[in-house]
Amino acid sequence: MADFDKLKKLCQLIRYDILTSTTEAKSGHPSTALSAVELMSTLFFAGFFHCDLKNPKDFNNDRLIFSKGHASPLFYSLYHAAGAVSYKELLTLRKFASPLEGHATPRFPYADVATGSLGQGLSIGIGMAMGIKLRMKSEELRVKREPKVFVLLGDSEMAEGQVWEALEIGSLYKLNNVVAFLDVNRLGQNGATMIGWDLETYEKRVKSFGWETIVVDDGHDLDKVVKAFEKATSSTDKPVMIIAKTIKGKGVSFIENKDGWHGKPLPKDMLETTLKELGEIDLEVRGKINLPQYQISKIKNKNDKSKIKNVLNYKLGDQIATREAYGDALVALGETYKNIVVLDAEVGNSTYANKFQKVFPDRFFQLYIAEQNMVSVALGLDKIGFIPFAATFSAFLTRAFDQIRMSQYSGGNIKITGSHAGVSIGEDGPSQMGLEDISMMRSLLKSVVFYPSDAISTAKLIEIMTEEKGVFYLRTTRGKAPVIYKENEKFKIGGSKIHKPVGVDRDRPSALIIAAGVTLHEALKAQTELAKSGINTVVLDCYSVKPLDAQSIGRLIKETENVIIVEDHYPAGGIGEAVADLIVNNKLKIKNYVHLCVKKIAFSGTPEELLHFEKIDTEAIINAVKKLS
Repeated sequence: MADFDKLKKLCQLIRYDILTSTTEAKSGHPSTALSAVELMSTLFFAGFFHCDLKNPKDFNNDRLIFSKGHASPLFYSLYHAAGAVSYKELLTLRKFASPLEGHATPRFPYADVATGSLGQGLSIGIGMAMGIKLRMKSEELRVKREPKVFVLLGDSEMAEGQVWEALEIGSLYKLNNVVAFLDVNRLGQNGATMIGWDLETYEKRVKSFGWETIVVDDGHDLDKVVKAFEKATSSTDKPVMIIAKTIKGKGVSFIENKDGWHGKPLPKDMLETTLKELGEIDLEVRGKINLPQYQISKIKNKNDKSKIKNVLNYKLGDQIATREAYGDALVALGETYKNIVVLDAEVGNSTYANKFQKVFPDRFFQLYIAEQNMVSVALGLDKIGFIPFAATFSAFLTRAFDQIRMSQYSGGNIKITGSHAGVSIGEDGPSQMGLEDISMMRSLLKSVVFYPSDAISTAKLIEIMTEEKGVFYLRTTRGKAPVIYKENEKFKIGGSKIHKPVGVDRDRPSALIIAAGVTLHEALKAQTELAKSGINTVVLDCYSVKPLDAQSIGRLIKETENVIIVEDHYPAGGIGEAVADLIVNNKLKIKNYVHLCVKKIAFSGTPEELLHFEKIDTEAIINAVKKLS
């Protein structure tokens, strides 16, 4: 039974905290935080939220995501009211190095993920809910209460398509452990939202996506809010959304439902009068959050050191596409790593993610053609202890870059694979050719970018991606390529492979050719042809695009001072620029630097025709070397 008198006092305290902390910070979003006070206070302090505040990362805890991340003053104030944050700490809001940032990140221990790029929170929550159900099923848990995932959404972000992608998947997978709150306060950053307070339209739309809906016509009436929560957390086979009418700026009469106050704290000279309007504040009142009701063990892996050894059975010379090796490697690792999960955007028969689906169907999630949602769901699965591999065509990842970018601020451990990269895909044409992806993924501060050239290197790099934490990108190729490495070959982050010609006696090579993926095979063919003419070259397989093998590249440049980069990628941001930066930063002396890359808008054609058209084939490499010799 809810203690309404105490709830009212807690709401008053939280409003006081929101106003004083944002005024102290001289920035922030108090008005959007004020509208959801009753919703979130009821969740925390009326018995619906279960969390061990001393162990915030415990699997047993419920999860809370503020998708409307700019309402962070409310988020932090809730934990102050729960006794987990001191008032002194609360007043460090938005200060340099404070964990209480303008939009919450995991630097604040009770935030699982970073939010603030609107529209992503529900997708992350969907991933968490999937992960919770999968862990409970895989570990055969018998529990009293399944952990729930609560997500606070703003009405402005309902304009984001990703929200509706998440709604589709939530109902498809029957995620009845998700409860979302739609804070319908009518006002966005600059004027009214599209449908304002039209709760009926919101309900029809959300219900049409297969969700249970509960409408609250006054989101500040605690009795109505409590009843909505009771219904939302009762037994159902669907995810639930509470759609509540609220007032932006609630509690401060002169900003209530007023445009122009978004992102504006109260000036200090107005704060005192405003606090008097709130009435008497009990600064000592604290609420209690219910503890989880059970304990479980962590996911256990076999940690078999043999891993994928003697499983793949690739032989030198076998013609296998790296995209196919992606599927093979995941299947081989899936038996050892029980926490690998694979996500697909309805291209699994092209990326070969469907190989994993056939062997481990419970750990395969079809997200359909919604790449943004797929990446955020992957992040949610990561936060429940899984290792998510998400794959689609590299060209389509450009639309999911914001989601990948945001994952780094969440300390994400996600593995992204882009297949069908470059003009070498052939006849499908330019819309399908990923030619910006290396640039995009290199731009992330701590990302690792791999570009394997054969099946063995693909499998070994996926093994590394599984073992190491962080945001990883693997670029795979459509066409088949010969296996050039033996199974005992070793690969590493920041590594490379050096190929020297057979039968050429000259010590000093005429040129260093740096390539990766499809162009590595073109470079090796060019090396063989040049060797017949007595021209010595060294080819470096730059399978680790980020970080580069700076030591090997630096040493080889000193030997020749002639550098040729050849890549199936646009000039900006690819391997060429990465090597150029290395040369400049390390003050390496070079005579000639040639960058062979995609410099024209391509069109349909065979892979051979397109590589020749862009001058990144064997012939172009031979011509470039001869010009330097």
